[in-house]
Amino acid sequence: MTNSAVGRPLRSDAVRSRKLLLEAAAEVFAEHGSAVSVSQIAERAGVGKGTVFRHFPTKEDLLASIVFEKMFLLVAIGERLLDAEDSADGLCEFMGAAIEMQTRDRAFCEVAQGEARDHPEVRKGREMLDAVTEALTDRARQHGAIRSDITGQDVRLLMSGIYQTAAPELATQSRLWQRYLRLVFDGMQSSDAPDLPHATSL
Repeated sequence: MTNSAVGRPLRSDAVRSRKLLLEAAAEVFAEHGSAVSVSQIAERAGVGKGTVFRHFPTKEDLLASIVFEKMFLLVAIGERLLDAEDSADGLCEFMGAAIEMQTRDRAFCEVAQGEARDHPEVRKGREMLDAVTEALTDRARQHGAIRSDITGQDVRLLMSGIYQTAAPELATQSRLWQRYLRLVFDGMQSSDAPDLPHATSL
């Protein structure tokens, strides 16, 4: 493993401290969002602030690294589901995984809404996530499993919209998003509804 800031190999103790740091930062960001301080992250990891900045020059770099890992996990789920026997089930399961991640990770949501959005790692992760979403949507559409006018962009926006719809009640109804995912996905499968308006005309 190398330190991305300087390109030098990390010693084993540095590897361990980086791992602890990433695990602690992921927990703190997920619980409290991206506004947490470097001091809070360092305290949770049991390291000094200097250690944080040796591995990540800015808090944005740390946040981007963690969010990229979450995006990469979703991409891996999506790629696996491209081989699902039922293309509709594969797309619905992927949407559920993405929505559930939003419910569990405040920082992931904030990045999706703009926090550190332009960081190179976040851009790369978003591109990978967009590509697998498009692929799953295309496959379901080609198999006749969803409406012929549903696009990958529709799916990306719907995943965010379903989370936002359920968010006010998630503290007491943590699985409420599943109700709205089912409602939305049933609509996506409707074959006798009028054509959707073009996105450019909305």
